[in-house]
Amino acid sequence: MFNLLLYAVLPYVAFFLFVIVSIQRYRKNPFTFSSLSSQFLESKELFWGSVPFHFGILTLFAGHFVGFLFPRSFTLWGRVPIRLFILEATGIAAALLTLVGLLGLIARRASSDRLRAVTSRADVVVYVLLLFQIVTGLWVALGLRWGSAWYGQVVVPYLWSLFRLQPDIQRMVDLKLPAQMHVVGAFVFFAAFSFTRLVHVLVAPVPYLWRRNQVVIWNRPRKQGI
Repeated sequence: MFNLLLYAVLPYVAFFLFVIVSIQRYRKNPFTFSSLSSQFLESKELFWGSVPFHFGILTLFAGHFVGFLFPRSFTLWGRVPIRLFILEATGIAAALLTLVGLLGLIARRASSDRLRAVTSRADVVVYVLLLFQIVTGLWVALGLRWGSAWYGQVVVPYLWSLFRLQPDIQRMVDLKLPAQMHVVGAFVFFAAFSFTRLVHVLVAPVPYLWRRNQVVIWNRPRKQGI
């Protein structure tokens, strides 16, 4: 029953929340589709945290997404030992880069009184979920090894079974604990996604890679009496 809830119910709950809440939030509060930039409060530490974090996490997302779309080609490409080694090394490097950037962002907020004052509970949840995913991902990469090889053979077929509305939960039950934690953490992450500032990535995120630095002023509803 517990496995059924984790691997057959939770994914659909997460997907439902991701889609419905994102749409409703965009329709009713479009100005909240923002990262709520704190650059005007402090920018030097932001650069050293934000840049490695974004480059690292985009690399990880691209790798997972390509593996999801083309699992057979992804697996065959990794059958050559040197290719598999390069793939694994790239993934670990990207995860470490993301971790360094995230820790930098956390330290930046923790060390600044002005930033702590504007840090919401949702921000804390975002940091915890991201940290959990990165740590469990590194645990999989370093502890189980060759995750890119069995990702296309085990996890991707399970994910596609969800799209066919026929969850093959046995594939997940047979996985090692670190991989199970990483997958479940991903579902929880998507369930919480639309309630946080992360929704800003849904609105034309690509130009952020080459746009010039800019200062963004927050636009939040004021509490009555303030």
